[in-house]
Amino acid sequence: MKDLFSLQGRVALVTGGSRGIGRMIATGFLQQGARVYITARKAAQCEATAAELSALGGCIALPADVSTVEGARKLAAEIAQREPALDILVNNAGAAWGEEFDTFPEAGWDKVVDLNMKTPFFLTQALHEPLKRAAKSRPAKVINIASIDGISVNSWETYSYAASKAGLIHLTRRMALRLAQDNIVVSGIAPGPFPSDMNKEARDHGDAVAHRVPAGRVGNAEDMAGAAIYLASRAGDYVVGETIVVDGGVTIARGN
Repeated sequence: MKDLFSLQGRVALVTGGSRGIGRMIATGFLQQGARVYITARKAAQCEATAAELSALGGCIALPADVSTVEGARKLAAEIAQREPALDILVNNAGAAWGEEFDTFPEAGWDKVVDLNMKTPFFLTQALHEPLKRAAKSRPAKVINIASIDGISVNSWETYSYAASKAGLIHLTRRMALRLAQDNIVVSGIAPGPFPSDMNKEARDHGDAVAHRVPAGRVGNAEDMAGAAIYLASRAGDYVVGETIVVDGGVTIARGN
């Protein structure tokens, strides 16, 4: 049991790993013994975060824009040059767009759906071979970061965000069935209110948001890292195609 949640000797890639939920996950992986690559579009921030997290273990910055298939394949090639295999892929990079129904633009649709739903598929596809190589000895892991907004409906007019996260949850199931054949376990996490640049309300008005959370608080780094470590470690080997809700009870309180 002492090794059930260990990531010792494992190699992980976390997209959007320079801040927010991605940074929480990367931090947890490092603390459990993994070597972690983080990627983000903004090179300076990505490299600064990697430098800070290197105090916990091997953390390497690979700045990249994975919003296109070309960008995803380029990142996969960078990983392949550095590592013979990839044990864990966390598809966390994401975007949001809020605007009224009558003026919601195509640009706000395409940007969000491409990054939130298309990129996880094509990045996983591009990394299929290194994931399969890792899976020869023990299951490799792909963890897709969705959202509770893909499960229940809130009052915000974030049409493409909600649709993309709902799509990602179902895509996780479909990918899981196929990749299980290669000993690659695909699962997901649907976060609720965690403080981040994307969720500024939880970041800047945490006390107010906490009143709407049955658990009485917003999520913290340990909450997110714990769920990700569970799925990435031996403990989560038999969790196939499921998306774990980590939201302090918000989804069940919404009731829709």
